[in-house]
Amino acid sequence: MAFDIDMIKKVYEQITERVDRAREVVGKPLTLSEKILYSHLWEGTPNKAFVRGKDYVDFAPDRIACQDATAQMALLQFMQAGKNKVAVPTTVHCDHLIQAKQGAVKDLKRANDVSSEVFDFLGAVSNKYGIGFWKPGAGIIHQVVLENYAFPGGMMIGTDSHTVNAGGLGMIAIGVGGADAVDVMAGMAWELKFPKLIGVKLTGKLNGWTSAKDVILKVAGILTVKGGTGAIVEYFGEGAKNLSCTGKGTICNMGAEIGATTSTFGYDDSMERYLRATDRADIADAANKVKAYLTGDDEVYANPEQYFDQVIEIDLDTLRPHLNGPFTPDLATPIGELGAKAKENGWPIKVDWGLIGSCTNSSYEDLTRAASIAKQAVDKNIKAKADFGINPGSEQIRFTAQRDGILEIFENLDATIFTNACGPCIGQWDRSDLKGDEKNTIVHSFNRNFSKRADGNPNTHAFVGSPEMVAAIAISGRLDFDPMNDTLINEDGEEIKLDEPKGIELPPDGFAVDDAGYIDPVSDGSSVNVSVSPTSERLQLLTPFEPIGDEIIGAKLLIKAFGKCTTDHISMAGPWLRYRGHLDNIANNTLIGAINAFNKQTNFVKNQLTGEYGGVPDTQRAYKAAGIKTIVVGDHNYGEGSSREHAAMQPRHLGVVAVIVKSFARIHETNLKKQGMLGLTFDNESDYDLIQEDDTFNFIDLNAFAPGKQLTIEVVHADGSTDIIKVNHTYNDSQIEWYKEGSALNLIKKQNV
Repeated sequence: MAFDIDMIKKVYEQITERVDRAREVVGKPLTLSEKILYSHLWEGTPNKAFVRGKDYVDFAPDRIACQDATAQMALLQFMQAGKNKVAVPTTVHCDHLIQAKQGAVKDLKRANDVSSEVFDFLGAVSNKYGIGFWKPGAGIIHQVVLENYAFPGGMMIGTDSHTVNAGGLGMIAIGVGGADAVDVMAGMAWELKFPKLIGVKLTGKLNGWTSAKDVILKVAGILTVKGGTGAIVEYFGEGAKNLSCTGKGTICNMGAEIGATTSTFGYDDSMERYLRATDRADIADAANKVKAYLTGDDEVYANPEQYFDQVIEIDLDTLRPHLNGPFTPDLATPIGELGAKAKENGWPIKVDWGLIGSCTNSSYEDLTRAASIAKQAVDKNIKAKADFGINPGSEQIRFTAQRDGILEIFENLDATIFTNACGPCIGQWDRSDLKGDEKNTIVHSFNRNFSKRADGNPNTHAFVGSPEMVAAIAISGRLDFDPMNDTLINEDGEEIKLDEPKGIELPPDGFAVDDAGYIDPVSDGSSVNVSVSPTSERLQLLTPFEPIGDEIIGAKLLIKAFGKCTTDHISMAGPWLRYRGHLDNIANNTLIGAINAFNKQTNFVKNQLTGEYGGVPDTQRAYKAAGIKTIVVGDHNYGEGSSREHAAMQPRHLGVVAVIVKSFARIHETNLKKQGMLGLTFDNESDYDLIQEDDTFNFIDLNAFAPGKQLTIEVVHADGSTDIIKVNHTYNDSQIEWYKEGSALNLIKKQNV
């Protein structure tokens, strides 16, 4: 039986009336995305049509999911909200703080030893406030959510950008910062600008080496890392119906890499099969009664150009397998063309590691398709030329795959089976085969491949592909290997061509597990004690931010970031994950990965007080000690990547008051607003070039801060000359109140007094 089945049934009871009313209000047939959005309005029954990309709308999500790295800060904030229990079903999943090194058993034991303080804190807070808790080793948050909590037609938010994975089961699932989650946990509305809609029509059927992963790799190449910003991507067509539910999840998962608000698919037979296979027949039965409301209207899909802001069409019959990368997930290259491209760009051809798993590709089907390739290598006496690492998506998948002999196939190829956790995907990888900054290539089935992300090495060229393609490339040990046309030489000197991969959508004998790793909270948590040591290096109770005010005069430039500046550049993961619950300690990694536009170096900026150069956090702490406010300047799509609100909280904690960029990634812009900062964009993008290393900033009309009104900044250069620039913002009245109060959380506390 499903978790929270009464809540789900209530959603279905309301959806018919609300969607019918929305169709009247909008005056035309509706996409699936619109049906879910309009049926989850905070006000209940729709009364007006919203303008896509313009209107801010209050929503009422059905549930919340948090992973352990972001849950720490989210729950530290919720503890200040003055509530006794979360207002909607909420779960915490311990998957980020487990480092991949020796294998599942040893790695999990080490994580429980090293991070016991954090796990105990998360468990206690979950117990106290009515939150479901998934223990370390239980699985990767998004796979666990898909198996247990996602349901067609629902709306959820999660403190991780890949929350969007649940779109594979027909949800609107959106990644947010912890402060957004706190709003909903506290029983308040969640605000989102009504998204634009991108329709992706899929025709045909996947065949041979092509997989669901190749669909999103292709889309990423079309839309780029910012092409989906402010939009929901809705997949439809016969090709969509031909995909498995977990395949749909893979596509939605990596929609985060195109900046999309989320991605989703309409309810169909594959989703029903998956619900029944994961012991949720009660949801399938309820969904079948309102099936027409859980997908887009027929007219929409028949004439998509009339209902979507943009339409893309992909023929699955002719789609080719891809590897995307390096250093960005939208650099799409079909297999067969990669060798020439690698040689042209000087990318290392030799592949050192093949990594399979992560929240993107760790389902039973994923493992069986990759295992079908690995088994050929074992059976045909082909020795893998690269190392293998496997991260199963959940304990249920690991247990079932172990029972069915799938993991044994990888072990026969000398693969290391890591814990059911994120591991290398988020930099939690103690990689022993390389030292320093050696140039090398790895292939993986993850979603992101930014510089330094997997192993901390800026010269690791990471390429993203399907699990089966990763297996083939790793076995060959060469980036230019094309398994559809090339052959391998086995240990007997024989020439071998790999057969096409074969996968199993769902385990024939059903899923099985001894201990899924879930702990239900007590019904009354009032007596549960949550303690945080004042001397802890891992956890720190929060001190509310003071309002910045309506006067910013004499602010100094901290750094002008050059080129791509993701949340990984602003607040690195990897070993820094240990400090995610201690704001002051993790602030020591603030912007250390950003490239200084003036010297093209990382973590090396000019201190205008001394004229000397030093690390970004040290320089910023010097400004803070002197009572000087600072500004960060950035390029396009600033804050791309993870939902981590630390990338906003850390600069705020250290004294940064405004971030001025050419354009923002959605989640990061919201996070800046939530923390009471100014997130601004150049009205004239070329003004970025006017900013000099010794600049001082004076905000001329901040006292008139209002929705839709530009702000004026005087930029004073070291030689005394000045430039007047105009900057834009997207703050509405409510968000300006966050700024005035110092943060959104301050406003919540004020309202709850």
